[in-house]
Amino acid sequence: MALWGRPAVRSLRRWGPGGTSGWPFRGSFLARFAGGRRPIAFSAGVSGILGNGGSSKKEKLSLQDIAELIRSRACQRVVVMVGAGISTPSGIPDFRSPGSGRYSNLQQYDIPYPEAIFELSFFLYNPKPFLSLAKKLYPGNHRPNVTHYFLRLLHDKGQLLRLYTQNIDGLERASGIPASKLVEAHGSFASATCTVCRRTAPGEDFWADVLGDRVPCCPVCSGIMKPDIVFFGESLPERFLLHVVDFPTADLLLILGTSLQVEPFASLSEAVRSSVPRLLMNRDMVGPLAWRPRSRDVVQLGDLVHSVERLVELLGWTEEMKDLVRRETGKVTGCDK
Repeated sequence: MALWGRPAVRSLRRWGPGGTSGWPFRGSFLARFAGGRRPIAFSAGVSGILGNGGSSKKEKLSLQDIAELIRSRACQRVVVMVGAGISTPSGIPDFRSPGSGRYSNLQQYDIPYPEAIFELSFFLYNPKPFLSLAKKLYPGNHRPNVTHYFLRLLHDKGQLLRLYTQNIDGLERASGIPASKLVEAHGSFASATCTVCRRTAPGEDFWADVLGDRVPCCPVCSGIMKPDIVFFGESLPERFLLHVVDFPTADLLLILGTSLQVEPFASLSEAVRSSVPRLLMNRDMVGPLAWRPRSRDVVQLGDLVHSVERLVELLGWTEEMKDLVRRETGKVTGCDK
């Protein structure tokens, strides 16, 4: 569930000229995650897809080509960007769809305007509207779907470098993708912080109060406990800086279920090298892929679940996917053998 409904220019205030980050560069943090690239021997078919000598003048790629690059393991540093569209099949509305989006259905909350529900100043004044919304997002109310499990399978096969998500619903974690592989660009409910003394607490403590219709308060100073999701005007998590390392070294970029309207997240779609294929699976053509396409782009528009299932079929992973979903569903229902 993507946040940040403000116009892009408002969020770009955090970035310096030319789109480079205005934050302090924390080299030691990034160095912990940087890694060298391993040499890969390609088959003749894959070499044809990649082109000879790394030339950027290559034939137009297809979904079949992308599947071959993944299946043959020619791409082993796959970066993924996802938005609210991957969670709507799990029953979680996005924010911007007319009529069905969250922003179109906030009249039930006592707020002066839709975006106020994610403004820190309003939260401190009256946290109850946000807490009422948060209760509907409780992780136990929704389950991952085929898109989440496809990304989990990509991780299990050792080809997922990092998954960048705008969502705060936690379904990526629930699918079994480890936190080390996630960059939750807009934070998560996995922890909470006191708005006064900055004491942190596990998300379970926050949820215990929310599900009991109580305002979570700090046991030390009685300040309001706020989940560690990014409200308007707050800085992105430190882990977002991993994009400085991840995107230049990626060999494939997957973009799934996002409007690419929210900065600085949206601009990451252009951070991979021009020779790197980009696959967009989405309801609509969006962002830089619409107004500044590259020759290596592949676009699959329409129902996201159908598109992912088609890719899984081309990869030859259908049975593995069914087994994974069966195992994970069994863990939830208590029927896992």
